[in-house]
Amino acid sequence: MIKSIQSIFRIPELKNRILFTLGILVVYRIGGHVPVPGINAQALFDFFQQAQGGLFDLWDMFAGGAFKQATVFALGIMPYISASIILQLLGAVVPYFQKLQKEGEEGRKKITQLTRYGTVAISLMQAYGLAIFLQNIGPSSVTGELVVPQPGIGFIMLTMITMASGCVLIMWLGEQITERGIGNGISLIIFIGIIAQFPNAIFSEIMQLKGGNRAPLTEVFLLALMIGTIAFVVWLTQGTRKIPVQYAKRVVGRKIYGGQSTHIPLKVNTAGVMPIIFAQSIMFLPSTIKTFFPNSEFVATIVGYFDYQSIVYWIIYGTMIVFFTYFYTAIALNPVDVADNMKKYGGFIPGVRPGKRTSEYIDNILTRVTLPGSIFLAIVAILPYFITKMTKVNFDLASFYGGTSLLIIVGVALDTLQQIESHLMMRHYDGFMKSGRIKGRR
Repeated sequence: MIKSIQSIFRIPELKNRILFTLGILVVYRIGGHVPVPGINAQALFDFFQQAQGGLFDLWDMFAGGAFKQATVFALGIMPYISASIILQLLGAVVPYFQKLQKEGEEGRKKITQLTRYGTVAISLMQAYGLAIFLQNIGPSSVTGELVVPQPGIGFIMLTMITMASGCVLIMWLGEQITERGIGNGISLIIFIGIIAQFPNAIFSEIMQLKGGNRAPLTEVFLLALMIGTIAFVVWLTQGTRKIPVQYAKRVVGRKIYGGQSTHIPLKVNTAGVMPIIFAQSIMFLPSTIKTFFPNSEFVATIVGYFDYQSIVYWIIYGTMIVFFTYFYTAIALNPVDVADNMKKYGGFIPGVRPGKRTSEYIDNILTRVTLPGSIFLAIVAILPYFITKMTKVNFDLASFYGGTSLLIIVGVALDTLQQIESHLMMRHYDGFMKSGRIKGRR
């Protein structure tokens, strides 16, 4: 491991990419502490101290702690993810977007541009709702001061411009990491925001233990549960179903091509962490709508079912994870394209006819493999609900025993390590693992 880390800094390109990524992440963390003008920070802190729990904690987790401080990065990267979901859903049903997806690089550039426009529109709407929400918070129970001392159209417009600009800046930072750094930029921004909450969660748990509110045996059980869950998530993420493929011999001039045996690796979790992120962004929608109607009892009743302490929330959340796992897998891997490429290069699956039969065979296996993967993914995602109910652990810490936080941390860490591993192996350096290379999800 030490030699592998030393090897990273012997490769100029890899070293520069890692340092660039770290620099961008530092900029992101600094921006997460710059408050929006016109906010009384102490009054806002007092409000969130009394309103702990619910979707506020989840939203704040994805925003890296910036939401509860009402900083310029309070919206996080979720508007960009929401725009991406909308474009991908449209690509499945609207011919125009289907055509763009098939146009190669030019089509991807157009979709990226439309996603950016959608991000600006969604961030402006969410910033407006958040500004209305902040204005309607009552006086602090401690100091008696308002969160927004001077409410009005001026504050709303300033908040919309500031937060929307912050969201666009996060999107740009993520794109820069993807292009010039290491790993997926958007995923790494979410990853670093979640990791930033871990020290506070540990400190809170230590205080609970010192105060006698938590038995030492409970802490041992929770630690064992965390290790076991992390091991299970790694196993799930790395699980692969191999389909054997045989290539026929071809004579081209004086050379003979083909004749070897290989396999198609179908991941149990082909979609990675994207179903979790997609489902979570959809679950934020009710709370966003509530900010537009702060005094409506009907809206408050409906949104109450989407509170993270409600079993209804977790049932809907788990179901959406299963749906988005299949949805994103269908986008990431097209059995028809795989079958056509195999046929083009003389490949075939033993016992299966090339062409349509091969695509149907691959699709059938992919469907069967994805089902347990999606169910296990949903089980891990809803695990914090049962932990908080059984052990009374606060949500910030429970999310690291399972759920969205742990899945994203493990998935993004494995993806980033796989990219670093590829750079090392390409330049004939030993990777991080001497036996059994790190297998990427793609």
